[in-house]
Amino acid sequence: MVVQQQDAVDAVDEEIEGLGESDGLPLGDYPLDAFLVREERRAVRDVLRSFERDRYVMDPEFQRDFIWSEDKQSKLIESVLMRVPLPVFYLAEDSEGRMVVVDGLQRLSTFRRFADSHKFADGGLRLRLPDRPEIHGKQFSDLPPKLQNRIEDCNLIFYIMDEKAPDHARLDIFDRVNSGQPLSRQQMRNCLCMGEATRFLREEVRTDVFLDATGKSLNTQTMRDREFVNRFCAFRIFGVEAYTEMDDFLSSALKRINADPHIVGELTLAFRNSMQNNLYVFGKHAFRKHAPCQENRNVINAALWDVMSTGLARYSPDVVRERKEALLSAFYRLMDDGEFQHAITHSTNAVKQVRFRFAAADKMFTEALDA
Repeated sequence: MVVQQQDAVDAVDEEIEGLGESDGLPLGDYPLDAFLVREERRAVRDVLRSFERDRYVMDPEFQRDFIWSEDKQSKLIESVLMRVPLPVFYLAEDSEGRMVVVDGLQRLSTFRRFADSHKFADGGLRLRLPDRPEIHGKQFSDLPPKLQNRIEDCNLIFYIMDEKAPDHARLDIFDRVNSGQPLSRQQMRNCLCMGEATRFLREEVRTDVFLDATGKSLNTQTMRDREFVNRFCAFRIFGVEAYTEMDDFLSSALKRINADPHIVGELTLAFRNSMQNNLYVFGKHAFRKHAPCQENRNVINAALWDVMSTGLARYSPDVVRERKEALLSAFYRLMDDGEFQHAITHSTNAVKQVRFRFAAADKMFTEALDA
């Protein structure tokens, strides 16, 4: 039986306004030598040896919600024993020359759990193939040498993205090549930028204040919640003046945190202060378009999130509490401004729109909180 690749999460994203998410640039918009993708063929035994030397970066935390069942793992091994060609693997080279596995984590994990089963506390993989009694219930060491060699000699095809390729190019390519259920761009960023930054995002989206401020409206499986924290970090670290394109902007923030983990403490304090301030002023309507006395809650707006999360991070709770009514009045005046509404609704990732809404929001904060 041919195994069908399902390495990515089955995710149906929630409705979000003002996201302005990139659909990816046409490949023709990139220089022909921008991708720096190479093809390599490696035997399973060589890949397993590379794991021993930490040459591959696997992120088990990223995979925690969608681990393959033993039945599915067994079907992969069956496919190899039947010499059925496997789908290709997609990897990205990091700055240290290691391989970050973007598409193929489940399959590589299956090979490790079977061929190196003695290294796993749970005993690794024991084949569940009742239609094949000659190998059903067996581990790798139980197979005859002929079948062991067939697994270890299996050639895997890797497409590897060079470390020098631009981040937005990497994301656009992986968008196109991901088989099965596609990964979100934030999930891909999580693979490519693992480290202190991704740990920080993971911790912040689990805090009560974030969950309360966002109304638990952001999808955890697609990492939409982490993307929003990522957006806060990018604008907080670099400022709106540095913004040119969202994918590179968000990746740059993660790389900056990984390179300088000391800024995590400041980011944590600023972010949680912002969440508390926004929750106090706007309650269930935080980061959403709304009018005075409105009862129903609208969808969360990513563009509004950017300006309100970074803006209220600058003010102490005492100032916000003292000037709450002034801020609400200024906010509702801003929501009545057609140009601002356009800037948080249409083409929201365009540089002009981003800078306009930040300038308008900064003016609002100055009038309401700095008076």
